[in-house]
Amino acid sequence: MTTNKYGNALTILLVILIIAIIVGVGFLVYNYVIKPNMEEKNAIEAIEEFDRQVGDNGNEEDSHSEQIEAPKEDSSTGSGKHKVYYKEFVMLGYITIPKTNVKQPILDTVTPESLNTAVAVLYPSNPQLNQPGNVVIVGHNYRNGQFFSDNKKLSVGDKILIKDNSGTQLSYKIYQKFETTEQDTSFYTRDTKGVAEITLSTCTDDAKSRIIILAKAE
Repeated sequence: MTTNKYGNALTILLVILIIAIIVGVGFLVYNYVIKPNMEEKNAIEAIEEFDRQVGDNGNEEDSHSEQIEAPKEDSSTGSGKHKVYYKEFVMLGYITIPKTNVKQPILDTVTPESLNTAVAVLYPSNPQLNQPGNVVIVGHNYRNGQFFSDNKKLSVGDKILIKDNSGTQLSYKIYQKFETTEQDTSFYTRDTKGVAEITLSTCTDDAKSRIIILAKAE
């Protein structure tokens, strides 16, 4: 009788262990394969729609897609600019990083929700892309290739492309990369001598520091 009870207990423990392994593997597959693929598909669809809308010459018909709504003239940004939305956030444009195969919408607001959606501009307030001065773009490091997870693989000389909501695309060349604390903002207001520059910021894999990348329009 004791032997049977012992065997039954081992069987139950084995079943629990197998279930735990299946759940754990499923969790990892979802977070590192399925979810990134879904988010990448949503981002690409939004970027394709953005390109169509920005090239629409100010057409303000009330057309909608699942991810993005038709552009409207934005009087705050001047002639030729459009206000376009991605998942309820204003989409200023998008970023392409060829080396790491990243293509993401750039949102105008930094909140926990926006940073779970895409990358976003932290500085300055009321930002305009591809204009003289520095623009700080932040994104999560999920360590799964999504958003800025692979920024650690970028090097001086690599290219970054930024397309804005006037339809202009500029190529930026990385000229500096370093790690610093989350509180360091000393590089935000650097003198760009009238040249358009961008700063990419994300956390390191251990989340103890931030990887900072400085790039200048060519």
